[in-house]
Parts: sequence; structure tokens; C-alpha cells
Amino acid sequence: MSPEPMTLEYLLPVLWFGVIGFGVLMYVVLDGFVLGLGILAPFAQDDAQLDHMMNTAAPIWDGNETWLVLGGAGLLAAFPAAYALVLSTLYLPVLLMLIALIFRGVAFEFRFKATRARPFWGAAFSLGSMVAAFAQGVILGAIVQGIPVAHGAAPAGSFSWFSPFSMLTGIAVMFGYALLGASWLVLKTAGPLQQVARGLTRPLVLVVVAFMGLVSAWLPFLESRVMARWFEGGNFWWLAPVPLLALANAVALWRTALDEGRDARPFMLTLSFFFLGFIGLVLGIWPNIVPPDLGIHAAASSTSSQLFLGVGLLFLLPAILGYTVWSYRVFRGKVDAGDGYH
Repeated sequence: MSPEPMTLEYLLPVLWFGVIGFGVLMYVVLDGFVLGLGILAPFAQDDAQLDHMMNTAAPIWDGNETWLVLGGAGLLAAFPAAYALVLSTLYLPVLLMLIALIFRGVAFEFRFKATRARPFWGAAFSLGSMVAAFAQGVILGAIVQGIPVAHGAAPAGSFSWFSPFSMLTGIAVMFGYALLGASWLVLKTAGPLQQVARGLTRPLVLVVVAFMGLVSAWLPFLESRVMARWFEGGNFWWLAPVPLLALANAVALWRTALDEGRDARPFMLTLSFFFLGFIGLVLGIWPNIVPPDLGIHAAASSTSSQLFLGVGLLFLLPAILGYTVWSYRVFRGKVDAGDGYH
């Protein structure tokens, strides 16, 4: 039973839900383009061009995981029931994601120092990025399709997360990150590498839109019924702007992908894709934190615990935001071939 509205018992879980969602979204959009660079690494024309691709993210990539830590730690502290349910069910894809992220990070640094092993570390950077992106998509798909709670426990079996839908979302996230990486290269580079990125952007727009359509068409048939809210009462009419904006966003991105002189626009429009997708997801699962049964208030820790954690968040969140803004501001502008640290 939900607590009375406008009380601390009601408001604090909602605020923490927003904080965790914000942290996850920030991780996706900031680390997503770095994973996208790894996914696009096979399209580099030579070793020097791969250097150029990686150097666009070299000064900033390793701070992006801070947002993932914030989201995970916030989920553990504010919604321990949801944390236990998700981790116990999705242990294997979460472990695969973490191993791939570590492998990607090691490869990123080692490749700049290696000589004979540079091709190996380049391939490792690409493989780690692909696996991490795919695992994140699988985790997303498994949560969206629902983790039913039976007698207070998650479904039995280490592979209960495995389904055609989670595989579809895994592939969809890979292509989404690839689009984010391509538009990032349009923003940060010039010359031959930028032309390669522009040439990849338009096909990726079509693929991403196709996957968004497939996922959206599948949602009404899931047992979690995450789309039911969209069609209850008159909700569809005020929620309809979200998919319409996504379609308009796709058209604008297609038109500007090859538009010289507007290098920032493809990246900003790609970010809009992710923001709109996130908004649609939240609208679909609300008021649950883990569909189909676990609501945010049922999963929340005690009010005193959330208040105590909130005091620390008042100092931590501005610090993370400030560092992120400062680092991206310092390293703004184009990255030329040969730039970067080695």
C-alpha cells in the first residue's frame, strides 16, 4: 500500500528514483559514445585513424563510470529490495558487463603503450565495447520484460533473463551506441575521419529507428505490460508527443547527418534519441521500479535511511556534476590527428 501523497514517506522514494534514473541516463549518454567508438573501431581505415578515434575520448572517458557507480550504489541504498531482485536475477549479464568494461578500460590504456601488441589491444578495445554494450541492452530488456516476484523471491534459474526480447534489446543498444559514437566523431574531428563518421551516421539512423520500432511493437505483448499505462483512459493523447518527437528527431538527424558546418547537431540529436527513449521507458514502468510487481514505495528503504543518504548526496552530486562539466569544458573543441597523450 502506497503512503499518503506529499509526505516524506511518499516523496523520498520518488526523489531517489529520479536521482538513480538521472545517474543511469548520464552514464548511458556519456560512456555510450566511448562504447560506440569501440563498436566502430573496425571501420577505422588504419592504425593512425583508430588512434585519432580513441584520442577524442582519451581525456574524459574514465570519469564516465562514476555515474554508473552512483546509479548502482543509489539503488542498493535507497531500494535494497529492487537491488536484490535485479542482481540475483541478472547476475550473469551484469558480471559479463563488468568484465567487458574492465577489459575495455585495460585495452584503452595498454594500446597506447604497446608496440607489437597494438593490433591485439585494438581488437580487445572493440570486443570489450561490443560485449559491454550488448550486456547493457540485455539487462535493459530483461528488466522491461519483467522480473516477477514469486513468494518474495526472483524466478529460479540463472538464465531466466534470456529471451528473444532481451537479445533484441541487446543488439538495439549496440547500434544506438554506434550512432552515438559516429555523431561524437562528427562533433570532435575533421577531415577523413569525420567523413567516415558522416558516412556511417545515416545508415545507423535507419537501423536505430528500425530497432526502436521493433522494440515498441513488442512491448504491448510482454507480460510486464509496461505499455499498458500508455493506453489507459486518455493517457495516450498526452503521452503521444514522445513517439512523435522521436520520429521528428530521426528525420532531423537524417537531414543533418551530411550537413557540413553543423557538426554539433548530429550529436545533440542523437542524445535526444536517448533522452526520449528514457522518458518513454519511465512513463511505461511507473510507478514500478522493477516491472511488473515491485513498486518504488514497496522496494524503498526506511525514511530515516533515505534522509541520511540524502545528506551525503547533497555534497556528492554537485561534485560529480561539477567535475563532469569542468572536464568536458577543458577538453572541448576539435581533436586533430596526432593530438592526445601517449
